[in-house]
Amino acid sequence: MTDYSEEQRNELEALESIYPDSFTVLSEKPTTFTITVTSEAGENDETVQTTLKFTYREKYPDETPLYEIVSQENLDDNDVTDIIKLLEQQAEENLGMVMIFTLVSAVQEKLNEIVDQIKTRREEEKKQKEREAEEEEKQRFHGTPVTIENFLNWKAKFDAELLEIKRKKMKEEEQAGKNKLSGKQLFEMDHNLDTSDIQFLEDAGNNVEVDESLFQEMDDLELEDEE
Repeated sequence: MTDYSEEQRNELEALESIYPDSFTVLSEKPTTFTITVTSEAGENDETVQTTLKFTYREKYPDETPLYEIVSQENLDDNDVTDIIKLLEQQAEENLGMVMIFTLVSAVQEKLNEIVDQIKTRREEEKKQKEREAEEEEKQRFHGTPVTIENFLNWKAKFDAELLEIKRKKMKEEEQAGKNKLSGKQLFEMDHNLDTSDIQFLEDAGNNVEVDESLFQEMDDLELEDEE
């Protein structure tokens, strides 16, 4: 007859020695404990981490333990789902043997894979951004190919903008016409305008100089008498 309690005690002692810094007993009845698993550091020292919670069933290891993820760092929902499926698979494969170390080791490997995948995803994202930048540069250099559809869209927009410009210009001209004063209106507004030229001549007096050279060749011009 299997002594399940003894097997469970022996495994707990082994786990505590293997994971001294990440193993924590939560309760004795039922036996419940957690183990925190951290991946190896990635290229930029990034890590992923999860804390697994295990509970022994009465007939463990002939029954699978209960397990769940109680916390995680840098894992997305798909990663968490994959880890749960991995635990389920490993538990079924190792039924009848103490298996916590095997389960934790499988999760450890999975976390290391996830870190590598993060590196790969970042490289792919970088390449994708570079491709998009190159494509954008090509578009700027070559321009957008003209099709009937985009030409008609451009023409409709151009016509609308041109019509708006014409409307604004007509409005400005109309407004300018309203504000423009006739000569009579200017005369009526400033009575000094009628004497400005005379006043100028009077002020100049005898100081008005005439450039006689302008008339030197007047005698040379052949002027015909008007009949």
